[in-house]
Amino acid sequence: MIKAMMARLQQGHRTMRYPKGSPPPLPERFRGLPALDGSNCDGCAESACLAACPTEALCLSPALSLDLGRCLFCGDCEGACPEGSIAFGKDHRLSTSRRGDLVLGAGGNDLELAHAMGKELKRLLGRSLKLRQVSAGGCNACEADTNVLNTVGWDLGRFGIQFVASPRHADGVLVTGPVTKNMELALRKTWDAIPEPKVAIAVGACAISGGLYRDRPETLDGAGSMLPVDLWIPGCPPHPLTILDGLLRLVGSLRSGQLRRSG
Repeated sequence: MIKAMMARLQQGHRTMRYPKGSPPPLPERFRGLPALDGSNCDGCAESACLAACPTEALCLSPALSLDLGRCLFCGDCEGACPEGSIAFGKDHRLSTSRRGDLVLGAGGNDLELAHAMGKELKRLLGRSLKLRQVSAGGCNACEADTNVLNTVGWDLGRFGIQFVASPRHADGVLVTGPVTKNMELALRKTWDAIPEPKVAIAVGACAISGGLYRDRPETLDGAGSMLPVDLWIPGCPPHPLTILDGLLRLVGSLRSGQLRRSG
């Protein structure tokens, strides 16, 4: 016991200060909010960006647009575009309250960030949010980056947000994966077991749109096909900082509003 206490004292405070301090440094290869410039797309005959996108997240008609809910953030479109009309930035703030807000381009490059849950729901839940996580056919990438938030460096519990083992102890469900038909019943039973009022959160491209498995007969194209989703967190997988940002906005710990243009 003494050795454990001495080791803890030597390690010091290991939990990051964010959101009170600056966000932790992101890796060099991190891709965040993309900036779109469709001014050079008129009359573009190559459409190389469309051919490069594996999930049909890009659209050139009537103007250049990008669906972050389908985007894998692979960067293939950025490399394929001869005009440099697509550039991924470093901004990790990507979560929205409405599915349609994830489509960039038509109304500019501003992203309407997620807003806090309703006053009545917040009054009932207070500062506590208990979530049941369901991997509905995921590859374990989104699940792994979600689990990172429980480590000492992130300490999700300090915000009153915790993952629980039983849906009957939960205030909502956090879904990862494209929702395969084999997981349809399990997800439905989990949702039905959570007492009202409750929230639903979709994390990752698969949970939002089906991702690479969209329109496959084995999947339901994401959680939105079954649940009234309150928070959409895009990515493949989303960085833990992106997931944390979305959760904090949902509970009202971060202000909602518009995200400035990236790039």
